[in-house]
Amino acid sequence: MQADRTDAEARAIDWLIRQRDPDFIDWDGFADWLAEDPDHAAIYDAVASLDHDLGALPPFREASVVILPDAPRRPSRRAWFGGAVAAAALVGAISLSGLNPFGGDNRIETIAGEHRTVELADGSRIEINGASVIEIEADRPRFARLESGEAMFHVVHREDAPFVVETGDAKIVDLGTAFNVVRRDRQTSVAVSEGIVLYNPDRDNVRLVAGKGIEARDSDSKPPVVKDVDVANVGGWRSGLLVYNGTPLPVVAEDLKRTAGMQVSIAPEAADLSFRGALIIDKNRNRTIADLAALSGTKAERQGEGWILTR
Repeated sequence: MQADRTDAEARAIDWLIRQRDPDFIDWDGFADWLAEDPDHAAIYDAVASLDHDLGALPPFREASVVILPDAPRRPSRRAWFGGAVAAAALVGAISLSGLNPFGGDNRIETIAGEHRTVELADGSRIEINGASVIEIEADRPRFARLESGEAMFHVVHREDAPFVVETGDAKIVDLGTAFNVVRRDRQTSVAVSEGIVLYNPDRDNVRLVAGKGIEARDSDSKPPVVKDVDVANVGGWRSGLLVYNGTPLPVVAEDLKRTAGMQVSIAPEAADLSFRGALIIDKNRNRTIADLAALSGTKAERQGEGWILTR
């Protein structure tokens, strides 16, 4: 109904204005509002992208962002969850039918801040984040192994040949879907945005549908607990949007290095702090660090080619 959309647009503008306040902390309320209706995220994104035309709104500092060529419009830096914002990173697409991209027969390695897309013969696609290592076997076209780092998988469904992703000692069997996998420090994270995957079907047999995810450690003796994830933010690193809900600061720093090549150290006294909120990888990296410090209650200082966060 038009009245409902008008009300939603008014709420979106209200959230946009409130988020300009440096003391704004109601990220949980904002997330709850987005979750109330699938259209809320799109409405908020549209309002944020037109923010520079809303002369009645209080002024705020301008942003400089980099937009991928296929991005439909330019959003505000505060379009946290609507996200068509591009990471300022090296992006490349390679095909298995072209020149060998692996540096070996079946190995793909990316450097920090580099993003690659691999197109498989069956039409499936793997988007690889920076500082990642993936192996693909020529005689197993429906298989990939993520040794380390992060990748988003877009898999074409085949009843007779499920797509299998191995990482650590875990096996992820895809039933035709899109999902993101992170491998770090003997831990595997999986988040599904479309379709269904099975985590360790021969052992844990955890079924994950769209909007679900897990965090599993190699040392776990029990199946991982399934949790809710925001579908809109699965694989957000591809567009330069990183969203967190109580994530340790050292993990955030690792993500920034992988996704944007940013060197961020966490002082020992701040290592136990958790971060909740969203970060946009701005072309001006100082702005990204300033947002992280402001939202995490830390202080950012230059340290060599990077930054250090202290209490």
